[in-house]
Amino acid sequence: MELQLLVLRVKKQTSRSFSLTSLALLDIAFGNGKRDSWFMPLMKQTEIVCEKVKQMKELRKGYNIVGRSQGNLVARGLIEFCHGGPPVFNYISLAGPHAGISSVPLCGNGSLCEIADKLIKSEIYSDFIQNHLAPSNYLKIPTEINKYLEKSKYLPKLNNEIPNQRNSTYKERFTSLHNLVLVKFQDDKVIVPQDSSWFGFYRDGAFKPLLSAQQTKLYTEDWIGLKTLDDAGKVKFVSVKGAHIIMADLDVVKYVVPYLQNHPSFQQKRFNRKTKETLRP
Repeated sequence: MELQLLVLRVKKQTSRSFSLTSLALLDIAFGNGKRDSWFMPLMKQTEIVCEKVKQMKELRKGYNIVGRSQGNLVARGLIEFCHGGPPVFNYISLAGPHAGISSVPLCGNGSLCEIADKLIKSEIYSDFIQNHLAPSNYLKIPTEINKYLEKSKYLPKLNNEIPNQRNSTYKERFTSLHNLVLVKFQDDKVIVPQDSSWFGFYRDGAFKPLLSAQQTKLYTEDWIGLKTLDDAGKVKFVSVKGAHIIMADLDVVKYVVPYLQNHPSFQQKRFNRKTKETLRP
């Protein structure tokens, strides 16, 4: 599983560039690594991590999250679904498929990947595939939106997309974030479209045009509170050079480290996106 509470390389950069002596660096992992990240349903992954987080004394007063790739959907599940969990202050997303992906990348080499690649080519919205292939839980084929909303077992719920089933609690929890940092990688070939890392996606029914986050209904109708956070100046849309989750050290220091201070009161100065006036706490 790729969810990390703090990336290990950040620890190296933090110690060099900052004096954050109270910073706790924790990496949550479970199961069989790559195998479970591919074959365990995302809701199950989220439930396991939720229970682990609730049992960690170090996190009881709150914590910050750095999510990588698919792990970002588990990270958001912690924020939206983890009832009774500790609060999340700052959430940094590195190449997260937040609006879904229009195609599933091939797994790679080895016997497990051979199985995964065969499943990918099957009926992706069938119960069997949804229960046994994690990427199927956020595959969003624009020309099959009705099937996606009806059969996909994770992302429609996470994004509050299903009409008449939108949960205000998920939105309330998501908008409690102090900062949301969305990092898109300019040479990313895994997240398709790349703008999914910023909540951008295609219009329902076609693969063109590609909508920015601000043009989607998720944003304009504020299904999960992204617009609310953005209007409050709490969302940072960051674009960096590099392939999928290959982030230069200087970019880590610039865009990740400042949001790792383990204190709820830490916030950069915030501005109203429309008026550019400073917002009061």
